[in-house]
Amino acid sequence: MKKKMIILFKQGAPAELEEFSVSHEINQLKEDIQVKDTLKINDHEYKITGVGNAVNKNLDSLGHITLKFDGSQEPELPGTLYLEDVKVPEIHQGDIVEIIR
Repeated sequence: MKKKMIILFKQGAPAELEEFSVSHEINQLKEDIQVKDTLKINDHEYKITGVGNAVNKNLDSLGHITLKFDGSQEPELPGTLYLEDVKVPEIHQGDIVEIIR
């Protein structure tokens, strides 16, 4: 069964996680991410349903979190951002990923 997740790394993922990972360059967390905020990938929006207790710290300091598209409202893992239960979107080089309130 394929996991419904994407792992974000600021400087590149370990080889064993490359299939699920997206490397990014810019990391600007202006406010803490909250439930009901929206993750936007280009023109597509995904409702945030749960925020692990380490998401904001990890994203701000390391640029590393997991995006899980399963609709969970009770975060199981501290570094995971939970989103509505939809097909995992593809992210390509040059795409813009942002959180909006």
